[in-house]
Amino acid sequence: MLFAKIVDFILIAGVIQGFVFNSVTLLFRKRFSIVVLYLNLVVLFISLNNLQAWLINMGFTSNLFYIENLLVPWYFFILPMFYAFIIHFLEVDKKIIGFVKFSIVVFLIEFILRIGVISYVYYWVPDMDISYIEKYTAAEDIFNLALSLAIFYKAFELVFKRRDVYHQMLSYDDLKWLRLFFKIGGIVILFWIFAKVADFVFDIKWGYNILRLSSSILLYWIGYQGLYRYNVVQDRIQLRRHITKNQKFIGVGVAKMNDKDDMDKLRGDFNEIHSFVIENKKYLDPDVSLSNLASDLKKSTSHLSKVINMCSGQNFSDYINSLRVAQVKKLIADPTYRNYTMVAIGLECGFNSKSTFYAAFKKLTSKTPSQYLEMIENQ
Repeated sequence: MLFAKIVDFILIAGVIQGFVFNSVTLLFRKRFSIVVLYLNLVVLFISLNNLQAWLINMGFTSNLFYIENLLVPWYFFILPMFYAFIIHFLEVDKKIIGFVKFSIVVFLIEFILRIGVISYVYYWVPDMDISYIEKYTAAEDIFNLALSLAIFYKAFELVFKRRDVYHQMLSYDDLKWLRLFFKIGGIVILFWIFAKVADFVFDIKWGYNILRLSSSILLYWIGYQGLYRYNVVQDRIQLRRHITKNQKFIGVGVAKMNDKDDMDKLRGDFNEIHSFVIENKKYLDPDVSLSNLASDLKKSTSHLSKVINMCSGQNFSDYINSLRVAQVKKLIADPTYRNYTMVAIGLECGFNSKSTFYAAFKKLTSKTPSQYLEMIENQ
């Protein structure tokens, strides 16, 4: 069947990709932490589970009765390790109880029970009828599904309902990627339930192919996304501490104004606005807007917009972005910040995404951040 062959190909390709991911992050990363460890374990257990499924699908079995029937439930570890990744990523591990130790204990109990059932069938059941093993496997699957659902709900509750415990992290990452994962993950959970029901009630097996395909794509994505986000967040945390400690902020003197004699009143208003934005670091706030700045200055939005347009020659968005780009250029020019990623610097300077950062920088300097850095280094 073509679909089954496609699934098998994606499974083994994903397994190879997963092992490469673990090798690269474990062996070649300069910085390693408990967050990266749990993220690696998520990918590792997905890879082991898919490798086992691929071997079974391809008919690679052993003549040894014990090994042939020893299906290891690697999938059981995926959600506990992902939950552990979340609580450490959000830096709430001291406030929220994890499930790692509990899951290890349950896994060992299940492993011992399976060995016991296999031994019972091997030594005492006539003709070694494996229906007993299949019944145990079904019961184990139902239990693991129920437990995984409970852990998924706890993780969902933490991310969506407990923002109070990780509010500080929101200044570094809006967590939209994580919330998207849970929404799509809910669909994968439904595939899991469907696959079990179709198997137990109707003896239909193809539901597992859909489950493995969807979960592999989603969870490998979260592995790479999680590692990328973690790197950026850690860079931003270190950047913010260093920038604040050393007062590496742009000064008021970066403002550009049209030189017209009849603009004295507007120029005075603009100096007030510009000084307020610089001194209060408003340009570093990715959510700053014309309306909330007008509210802070107790001015109308129309007047504020007019002053900025006439005196800076830019609309509000370009004006704020010009300050952010000036801050980025200040940091790029300082060799102290060369070890930080461009994305982390851009986000820490107020841009809300990599794409807006690169687009604004190119618009205002006619160069990408990397090209600008190269120009500085060649001077």
